[in-house]
Amino acid sequence: MKIASLRSWRIALPMRRPHTWAGNYAPVGYGYTVLKLVLEDGTVGWGEAQVLKDWGGEFGSRYGEAPQTTKLVIEELLAPLLIGEDPRQIEVLHAKMDRFVRGYPYAKAAVDVALHDAVGKLYGIPVYQLLGGLYRREVALAHSLGLMEIDTAIAEAKQVVDEGITTLKVKVGIDAARDIELVRRLRAELGPTVKLRVDANQGYRSWKEALQVTRVMQGENIWYMEQPCEGLENMARVAQNTEVPIMADESAWTAHDVLRIVQHQAAEMLSVYYTKPGGLLKSKKLLAVAEAAGLACDINGSGEMGIGNAANLHLAASSAIITLPGTIPVTSTAEVVRTRIAGHKYLDDIIEEPFVYRDGHMLVPDGPGLGIEVNEAKLERYSVA
Repeated sequence: MKIASLRSWRIALPMRRPHTWAGNYAPVGYGYTVLKLVLEDGTVGWGEAQVLKDWGGEFGSRYGEAPQTTKLVIEELLAPLLIGEDPRQIEVLHAKMDRFVRGYPYAKAAVDVALHDAVGKLYGIPVYQLLGGLYRREVALAHSLGLMEIDTAIAEAKQVVDEGITTLKVKVGIDAARDIELVRRLRAELGPTVKLRVDANQGYRSWKEALQVTRVMQGENIWYMEQPCEGLENMARVAQNTEVPIMADESAWTAHDVLRIVQHQAAEMLSVYYTKPGGLLKSKKLLAVAEAAGLACDINGSGEMGIGNAANLHLAASSAIITLPGTIPVTSTAEVVRTRIAGHKYLDDIIEEPFVYRDGHMLVPDGPGLGIEVNEAKLERYSVA
């Protein structure tokens, strides 16, 4: 069984509202990459990468990928390495990609997911079986409040809680006074039972400012603070001087990064993507290190469309260490709307049937591969290149 072809698209879905955070300048959801991998027998595997030109690691250690770049890397650099290869040898194919193309984990993640989808279909099993089996049927969700006016954020938070979400991810990191006021008002309006996780996207200007804000927010019973400042050493200073748990995101891309986080005692939690390490295979390796170190993890991302969200669900469903609610979208289509506000990022999608949403959770699909069917007419309709 051999890989016959790869083709990619840049896709832009209509959004319910803009979503942004500290340091974000690229429009979320615009130009995301979708990959179609076809085997010689006609079996199709689908992949997706949520590339943003301004999303990367600390101090430029990981560079943002522009959608145009990702498409070029897939079609002109990775495809020649993969065509004619056995799709079942995923570890071997990762080694080959890494040997001849340094970096570009998002492009490789799209390939990795397409490989898993195709192999799952070959054997008639869900992707989660390729990742260790089904550990959980339902994946708990958090809803992300992007940077917005305080009154708007509070109104959205109330609607989200009404729809069953019990954990809110609050984007901060631009203005400390505004951030503190927002968290105070959210706590006052929502009461003590709703969990607030706060994400600065390394936006605070120094570790001392980050520590001061975290200590004040502790009085409002925040659950944890995510990536309060830039630099692993700086974040370690915050982590070691507050009782509030710290989560690493921009500092945590690979299994090797997790080792450094543990060595520096820089965080107690990790925000895990299938894209940052370069795919599902490498995400499982990262999670193994995190589990050995006793770090709690969630599945996070950058507003995945249906294909990417399927990958999120299979990864979370097959990993015992994923114990925190993940800030992944609640997929809806123009025909089937799962939620009005909670996790609802796009007004349509390119998969036929959105995943089941129930009481703040999404259910992992059971069909072969990713368990989705792609609407190729919509794929062409929403293509921007």
